[in-house]
Amino acid sequence: MNDQNIISTQPKTGFINPFTDYGFKKIFGEEASKVILINFLNSILPKHHQIAELRFKNTEQLGQTAEDRKSIYDIYCQSITGEMFIVELQRIRQNYFKDRTVYYATFPIVEQAKQGKDWLYQLKPIYCISILDFKLQECPSDQVIHTIELKDQNNQVFYDKLTFIYFEMPKFNKSEHELNTELDKWLFYIKNLKELNVIPQVFQGNQVFEQAFKKAQLANLNREEWISYENSLKTYRDNLASEQAILQQGIQQGIQQGIQQGIQQGVLKTAINLKKLGVSLDAIEQATGLSIEDIQAL
Repeated sequence: MNDQNIISTQPKTGFINPFTDYGFKKIFGEEASKVILINFLNSILPKHHQIAELRFKNTEQLGQTAEDRKSIYDIYCQSITGEMFIVELQRIRQNYFKDRTVYYATFPIVEQAKQGKDWLYQLKPIYCISILDFKLQECPSDQVIHTIELKDQNNQVFYDKLTFIYFEMPKFNKSEHELNTELDKWLFYIKNLKELNVIPQVFQGNQVFEQAFKKAQLANLNREEWISYENSLKTYRDNLASEQAILQQGIQQGIQQGIQQGIQQGVLKTAINLKKLGVSLDAIEQATGLSIEDIQAL
């Protein structure tokens, strides 16, 4: 497909999918998006860490090796008072995902280390915010937001400068009329944006959200932006299809395993019944396929 064919299919209505790499960064990760990002982060953060202004930091500065820098993506920024934020949208379930977010948190910690003997290890607060397009298997409840801090054996916060916040987006099911907080509105925006064609009434008149919707309008993308978005959307769909194929394969394997286990249990039950009836071991062996040793052990 050439560029001309791609641009000719660009819709005149609707909004970009924020679960694509391009879409999320377009809405929250550009210089023109600072007001949007600040409002989103302030809806998450406690009152004592509310942001007045921030600056984007280059994600390629994170990590000690080229592989480290390659693995970091989405948004890395710092407020004018020093708080540091890593924000990522995780689209695909991965092994050791929580371990990875802890590993990411070490980068802004190390970055704060100052050369010279006068540095006393004082650190600025760090927030690692993960917006998940899947459910955490170890969190079976309906709770959408998980805030993790370092606590002692009495469940008291021991260290308040390192916070992990996870949003399980599949669990967020509030309707437009149930959005009571600013954070509710942002979660609704992120989850439902790709399905909308017009700005819902609850967002109308709110300058920040109207700006966020404007940035996300497909019709506002120029030719180069549209091509980049289409490529990002293709990657998103390919990853989704692969995940669904793996899931379906696992389901089929589980079904087959269950069938085999059921057959085996039926064979054992038959052997037990024949044995109780006094049928010879040789006859039971021929009837069930079990070995003499297995039959004797029943």
